[in-house]
Amino acid sequence: MTQTKHKERPFVKMHGLGNDVIIFDCMKSVFSNPAHIARKVLNRHTGVGGDQLVLLTKSRKADFGMRIFNHDGSEAEMCGNGLRCLARYIRDAKLSQKKEMKVETLGGIRGVRFLGNQIEADMGEPQMKGKDIPVNLSGRIINRPLKIESKDFRITCLSVGNPHCVVFNDDVANFPVERFGPLLENYHLFPRRINVSFVNVISKNELFMRIWERGAGETRSCGTAACAATVAGVLNGFAERKVTIVQPGGKLEVEWSRKDNHIYLRGPAEMIFKGTILV
Repeated sequence: MTQTKHKERPFVKMHGLGNDVIIFDCMKSVFSNPAHIARKVLNRHTGVGGDQLVLLTKSRKADFGMRIFNHDGSEAEMCGNGLRCLARYIRDAKLSQKKEMKVETLGGIRGVRFLGNQIEADMGEPQMKGKDIPVNLSGRIINRPLKIESKDFRITCLSVGNPHCVVFNDDVANFPVERFGPLLENYHLFPRRINVSFVNVISKNELFMRIWERGAGETRSCGTAACAATVAGVLNGFAERKVTIVQPGGKLEVEWSRKDNHIYLRGPAEMIFKGTILV
């Protein structure tokens, strides 16, 4: 029986408010099966452990490219915390000294810039038509009723490069996210599954939320979910366009700009450790 030969590859583990990602530099050498690598490396018992795998790649359209894989091996279009972590890695590894750069993702080209210890990401314009999210409903999905099991929900859906469903709730801290998160994620209305945010309005300028991420489960923070919650808050009349998003891992600042309709996400990105792993 022929044994599979493994290669030792360096990696970096980083986090954005507890949303931990494993970064591999694939500028020179790409993985033939990144979904398998993600499932192996992200396993918290037999691998390094993390929420997402982020691959730094070359790009013909931007300064760099980025691919994101979830804990279950599925590929994600976008990851706001992962994007900021990748930008920090690029600068720390001296791959670029630009204060602003463009990164190509499956969700489109995203701009990032350094603001002291914070990194701001231009997350682009939200997409709100059902077919563009995608959701198997026509028009905009704002405060639409939805019943799962015996629970009545009001959902607001949009895409910020990846699909999101936002549910407002007055007691998010005690809400059974682990029960209803996967039910909503895999509901038949969502052909590519969906990220689910449960949001409590603290004030017009502050929202508290918990996130069930598609393919990853509940995470301590999610940048795209913070963006989606901000837009949903504005659309439902609960929030201003510039808000503080409080998540279990910490705070993010989000602004949905009137000038260009883009969403701007600001927050930290921290190094945890470097290492090598056989893959």
